[in-house]
Amino acid sequence: MPPTAPRSSGDNLTAVNNLSEAVPPIPTVTLSFIVISPFSTDLIFFIEYFVLGGNIVAKSIVCLHPLTKEQQEAIRKAAPGYTLALTDAKQPDLDILAEAEIVIGWTKGISGRLLREGTPLRWVQSWSAGVEKLPLDRLEERGIVLTNASGVHAAPIAQVIFGFILLFVRNLHSAIRNQDRHLWSSDGNESELTDKTAVIVGTGDIGGETARIAKAFRMRTIGVRRLDDPLPGFDVMYTTSRLKEAVSEGDFVINTLPLTDKTRRLFDASVFSAFKEGAYYINIGRGGTTDTGALVEALKNGRLRGAGLDVFETEPLSKDHPLWDMKQVIITPHIAGLTDYYGDRLMDIFTENMKSYLACGAPSKNVIDYGRQY
Repeated sequence: MPPTAPRSSGDNLTAVNNLSEAVPPIPTVTLSFIVISPFSTDLIFFIEYFVLGGNIVAKSIVCLHPLTKEQQEAIRKAAPGYTLALTDAKQPDLDILAEAEIVIGWTKGISGRLLREGTPLRWVQSWSAGVEKLPLDRLEERGIVLTNASGVHAAPIAQVIFGFILLFVRNLHSAIRNQDRHLWSSDGNESELTDKTAVIVGTGDIGGETARIAKAFRMRTIGVRRLDDPLPGFDVMYTTSRLKEAVSEGDFVINTLPLTDKTRRLFDASVFSAFKEGAYYINIGRGGTTDTGALVEALKNGRLRGAGLDVFETEPLSKDHPLWDMKQVIITPHIAGLTDYYGDRLMDIFTENMKSYLACGAPSKNVIDYGRQY
């Protein structure tokens, strides 16, 4: 059977040079080639091939998201011996994906092809911080390493959190609505953040950046996490088992949690009833961590003075949902983590992990613990 040569750039494969002569099938072994460009002695590619099903296949990285030329070059530089292929997440090339050792991103309809026995897949780099939509059980079963984009979102999401907070504390959300009505009015309830308490549930990169900014506003900060070990930027640390005690102290309760079996609907009626009366709730983590019906009731009965919401149990939020008509609610369409720095930051994580992967066989940063689901 003739070998399967690397695909051309017309098939979305980048940085690949076709073998000039067919190489007959051989037992499983790694082959190495040095390809020198006839156009420039500076363009030298070291490409490794391995045998898959009797065919010679290049060791490849496949990305399901657009990359700039600079980002592609960063990957090539970090991964000598690998080819890089780009394919559209909406219409992925399953043949290219089936040959990938490393996949950047994930999309529907590819699990069956990528996760079958015998494929070379060893590592998936998620494009997002949340991984609840990936087939975690099957990835773990295959022994595939999964890393996420944690750290990419800290700056933009923390800024959205304080966008919500400042709108509320300075009553700017009401001013915007009054402007639409040409109404010169204020209810006189403007305040400031000095000495207010921010309860930050989830103290990872986003929570830590939020705490840092909160201290600049002279706020008191309480963290909630699995362990009560102290962390920089937090005045007090509670374990998750003390969540109700923590929220009872907060003027602003900020939910940055991922969605796992343990966090699903963690913020339910019993937790909202423990909130300090007149507090604000901000959710930029995952919508599924909140019982939406209980949230709506807490807003109606005045336990909560307002809510800033970027994520929801069901997205998009239905047009007839009562949250739309609540004047004390600010809604954004799950865009808190978006930023024009996103791709560059993710490539920084990936290329750093690639160095570790080449050196010791596994990435070292942002590795998902399948047991914890984050």
